[in-house]
Amino acid sequence: MTPPEPSLFPAISGRPAVRLMGIPSDQHSSFLRGSASAPPAIRAALYTEASGMWTESGLNLGDSSLFKDAGDLTLEGSQNLVDQIASAAEAAFRTGDRPLFLGGDHFITYPLVRGMARVLAHVTLIQFDAHPDLYDEYEGDRLSHACPFARIMEEGLVDKLIQVGIRGANGHLRDQARRFGVEVLEMRALPAKWPAGLAGPIYVSFDLDVLDPAFVPGVSHPEPGGLSTREALRFLDCLPGPVIGADLVELNPLRDVGGLTAVTAAKLVKELAGAMLKPA
Repeated sequence: MTPPEPSLFPAISGRPAVRLMGIPSDQHSSFLRGSASAPPAIRAALYTEASGMWTESGLNLGDSSLFKDAGDLTLEGSQNLVDQIASAAEAAFRTGDRPLFLGGDHFITYPLVRGMARVLAHVTLIQFDAHPDLYDEYEGDRLSHACPFARIMEEGLVDKLIQVGIRGANGHLRDQARRFGVEVLEMRALPAKWPAGLAGPIYVSFDLDVLDPAFVPGVSHPEPGGLSTREALRFLDCLPGPVIGADLVELNPLRDVGGLTAVTAAKLVKELAGAMLKPA
C-alpha cells in the first residue's frame, strides 16, 4: 500500500520529524541473502489497513510533519557501498530530521554511523542483537555483516557501544569486546533497566534476531533464547533522550512465516519512531 495521506493534526512544536529510508543491501551477508528485499516488506506491514499508525505513547505517525517516508536509497552497483550509504546518511542527518533506516543486513550500520559521525559527535550506540558482530574479518570479508561494530569502534565513530541481548559470542568476539571497551548486556544475565548514567544522544541499531525466533522466524541467523517483543519494546520505551537515529536490520522475507516477522518489524518501526520523537 501507499503511505497514508497527511493528517489534519498539527505538528508538535519544536519536535523533529522521523525520516524513514530503506537501504536495500545484503551483498555482505553470510550464509543466506535476502534481506535486501526487506524494506518493501516492512512498509507493506507498516501501512496496512489492518493496523494504525499510532505509537503506544499516543503519537500519530500518519501526520507527515512527524513521520516522513523518503523511500529507498538507490544503490549504484555493488562497488563503493560504504561511500554511497555514508553519504546518504550524512545528508539525512543534515536535514535536521531523525533518520530511521530499514535494512538490509547489519553491514549497513557501519556506513550509516560513519555518515552520522560527519554531522554529530559524542553519540552512544546501542546495539540490540543476538550476535556481537565484532569480528575483525569474517570469511575473508572485513565488511561482512558480522564485522560492522569492529569497524565502527576502530574508527572511533561513537563514544560508547552498549550491546543488548547477546547470546552468540565466541572467544574471539569476547576478546574484541574487551579490546574496544564494549558494555555487553548478555541475555543470560540481562538487567531489568538501562545502566546508570546512560544519556543521549543515542543511536539505536536493532537486529531482529535479538528477539527469540518464536517472534521473528524470518531472520537468516535465528538464535533461541532471545528477548520477547514486549521486553524489547520496554527497553525502547525507557531509553533516555534524545534518540537521534536508528536502523532496523536483518529481516529476511524469504524465511518469514505468514509475514509475522515483517509485522513485528513494522511494530518496532513505530515504537522506535516514538522513542525518537520523545521530548528531551
